[in-house]
Amino acid sequence: MATEAAAAPSNPFVQYVVIRKDLGQGMGWPLGSICAQAAHAAVAAVWEHKDHPDTQAYCAPDAIDGMHKVVLEVKGETQLVNLGKKLEEAGVAYKLWYEQPEDYPTCLATRPYRKDEVSALFKKCNLAKGLIAQ
Repeated sequence: MATEAAAAPSNPFVQYVVIRKDLGQGMGWPLGSICAQAAHAAVAAVWEHKDHPDTQAYCAPDAIDGMHKVVLEVKGETQLVNLGKKLEEAGVAYKLWYEQPEDYPTCLATRPYRKDEVSALFKKCNLAKGLIAQ
């Protein structure tokens, strides 16, 4: 029994995760701490939308080993918050993760969407690659 996710390989379900580049390069966070922020946001976005049919298809037992995530970066807090506003205006469900107890945004993750539904909203973001200071 194939899931809807398996039936559309050219337009898969994707979860977008966007992290602040300045956490590592400007603030000196270690890679593990940055990864934890991405994990928190991704899990929270899936959990908050666990009843949505796209999330259920993304997490279905016969699709779970084929999950797609796109991990992107933005320069800093302003860009992350502005991206959240843009997604909200477009009706895209997401979770903006706040580090506690400091209460500042570190990462954003969408619920799973078909790639062609939301990919254009992330065109100004770069693939995450320079998160850690050299």
